[in-house]
Amino acid sequence: MKLESIHIEGKSFYGIAIPYNSELIKKAKKLKGHWNPEFKVWLFPFTPGQKERLEQVFNLQEMVDPKPSILKEKSKVPKEYLEQLERRRYSPNTIQTYISLFEQFVNYFPDIAPEKLGDKEVMTFQTYLVKQKKVSTSSQNQYINSIKFYFEKVLGRDRGYYHIERPIKEFKLPKVLTEKEVASILNAVHNLKHKAMLLMVYSSGLRAGELINLKITDIDSEQMRVFVRGGKGKKDRVTILSQKALDVLRQYFKKYRPKEYLFEGQTGGQYSSTSLRSVFSKALQKTKTNKGVTLHSLRHSFATHLLEKGVDIRYIQVLLGHNSSKTTEIYTHITHKGWEKIQSPLDNLDINL
Repeated sequence: MKLESIHIEGKSFYGIAIPYNSELIKKAKKLKGHWNPEFKVWLFPFTPGQKERLEQVFNLQEMVDPKPSILKEKSKVPKEYLEQLERRRYSPNTIQTYISLFEQFVNYFPDIAPEKLGDKEVMTFQTYLVKQKKVSTSSQNQYINSIKFYFEKVLGRDRGYYHIERPIKEFKLPKVLTEKEVASILNAVHNLKHKAMLLMVYSSGLRAGELINLKITDIDSEQMRVFVRGGKGKKDRVTILSQKALDVLRQYFKKYRPKEYLFEGQTGGQYSSTSLRSVFSKALQKTKTNKGVTLHSLRHSFATHLLEKGVDIRYIQVLLGHNSSKTTEIYTHITHKGWEKIQSPLDNLDINL
C-alpha cells in the first residue's frame, strides 16, 4: 500500500488504495476515512499527525509527504494570490474561502485574464450574485473582499481604484436559547467527553475553533481562567472558567488522559470541529428544541445570559474577544431584563373587549 496526495475541489486528502479486508476497513473508518469510487482509494482528512497514524496503522513502507495545494491544476486564480494570503498569515479557512470566491469571479469572465478585470466586471458580477445567485449580503461582502484583496494586495492597485457598491448590511439578531433550554441540551448528553466540550463552549463563551484549539495548559484552575490562543483575528484572550465545567473536566481528564490538546480524537490529535457540531446537533434532537439554533448559539446564549444577570457589557466584550463594544451591543436587543416593568400602551386604553 502506498500513500498519495489527492486534491478534490480545492481540498487535500491522504489517499490509500486499501485491499478489501474487513479488519483494514474497520481501521480506515476509525481514522475517519471514506471510500472514493472515482479515485478508487480511501480518503483521510489532511490533519496534523495523520501521516504518522496512517503509516503506523497500515504499516506503509513508501510514504509521500504531500504539501496540500488549494489551487486546482487548471485554476485561473494566479498563484501569487495564494502566496499573498499565506504570506499575510491568513487562517486556512479564510484562505480556502477567498480562493473559492475569487475563483468564481474570474471564471465568470472566461475570456478575460484576471489582471484585466476591473470596475465594469465587478459590477456585472455583483448583479449576477444578487439577481441570479441570490446570495446573502454577508456572502456578497465576502466576494467583494476576495476581489479587493486581488486588486489591492496582489496587483498593487491603489485603494479606491475601482468603485464597489457594498450592499446594505442586514441586521439580524443572533439566535439564543433560554437558560432552561441550555440546561436541557446539556443534560441530554451522557458521553463524558461530549458533555465536557459543550459545557466549555457555553460556560466560557467559546467558538468551535477556539475549543478544539485549547491545550491542557490553557486551563488555569487556580484563578479559574481559560486562555484562548489565536482566536478570531489571531487574538489571544482570557475568559472565565466555570466551577461546574471544571468538575466535569477533571472527571473527563482522569478517564481519557489527553496528551496535548484538551479534547482529542479517538486516535489522538486535535478533535474535529465537524464532530463537535455533530455532538451538539444530536443533543438538540434529543430535546426537540426547534429554534434553528447551532453550536454557536451557545456562545450567543452565554453573552445574553450574562447581560441579563447585570454583568457590564464591557466585561462581556472582553470575554468574547470583540474589538468593538458595538459588536457586543447586539445582545442588548435580545435580553428580556426589565421587560416585566414595561406595560403596553394598549393596557391603559378604555376599550370594549
